[in-house]
Amino acid sequence: MILTTSSFIIGKNIIKTFALVRGNTIRARHLGKDIIAFFKNLAGGEIEEYTKLMAEAREQAIDRMIEQAKALGANAIIDVRFSTSYIMGAASEILAYGTAAIMD
Repeated sequence: MILTTSSFIIGKNIIKTFALVRGNTIRARHLGKDIIAFFKNLAGGEIEEYTKLMAEAREQAIDRMIEQAKALGANAIIDVRFSTSYIMGAASEILAYGTAAIMD
């Protein structure tokens, strides 16, 4: 599956576009990771536990978007974007979306 944030790929032709495809996941923080993050926040710097959590959520959202595109018969997704939404105090949604297409 070809994924791109642009509307085209040089050297490839878009044969057909389908509907919007998307994949999402909602992830909640873990109490143990929150405690570690609290202490890291005092010292400053990256909170690796949350970075890893969000990276895993993005990958899951991408995988779900790809499955939706495959079900339509697409071999590419163009104009891929991400969105993050705050759901509640300890949970966030990651949404990946784009346009399913067939490219040669």
